[in-house]
Amino acid sequence: MVFIGIIPARYASTRFPGKPLALINGKPMIQLVYEKAKLSLSEVWVATDDQRIFDVVTSFGGKVVKTSENHKSGTDRCAEAAHVLAEDIKFDVVINIQGDEPFIETEQIDLLKSCFLNNAEIATLIKPIKNTEELFDPNKPKVVINNKKNAIYFSRSPIPFSRDSEKQDWVSETNYWGHVGMYAYKNSILQKITKLPQSQLEKAESLEQLRWIENGYSITTAITESNNFGIDTPADLEKALQLFK
Repeated sequence: MVFIGIIPARYASTRFPGKPLALINGKPMIQLVYEKAKLSLSEVWVATDDQRIFDVVTSFGGKVVKTSENHKSGTDRCAEAAHVLAEDIKFDVVINIQGDEPFIETEQIDLLKSCFLNNAEIATLIKPIKNTEELFDPNKPKVVINNKKNAIYFSRSPIPFSRDSEKQDWVSETNYWGHVGMYAYKNSILQKITKLPQSQLEKAESLEQLRWIENGYSITTAITESNNFGIDTPADLEKALQLFK
């Protein structure tokens, strides 16, 4: 299997405009993510619709491809970039790397790569949920898996519902998994899933991966113990600056 990393990056974030260019220890965030990805992947590209991001990536020697302004998700942006890049580069699997997670670990990318040794269609990461606050936080999606570690369902609600336990005891009595929003896809599968219409479950939960499950695609999971820290707001950036210190 030949892998390529694609980092979707847009400027017009509602909560944090210009987020990919925010400086952390003197480097734009997109550069930190790019450099981390390069430790695990020989071929890494940024996919963006914004000339400012394009110019910054070029300035630090990164590879970048321009994409449409109309994409609704990073998956859609990755699909367009992969379609364009496949004209000149040979690869089998696309790894979608979040451009707002400068603390990404190379081991996480390697975990996604390992899923394709067993012929995965789509792969993603999960981690154990160890506290009640995270379990009941609707901004932190949960996932249930089968015995083969394939995802059965994703939800913003705590799943499974532990009927016979008090809620404060759920995490100590049942295995709960949080979803880490990194994906890898066979390129042939990526091109298909981004052409599917939105599904009912996807609309209800606002989770695009439910569209893929509803249409019969298999999502293989790998377990990570790392606690990724995404930067969604200026307040998150301040926290990141303290962590980098």
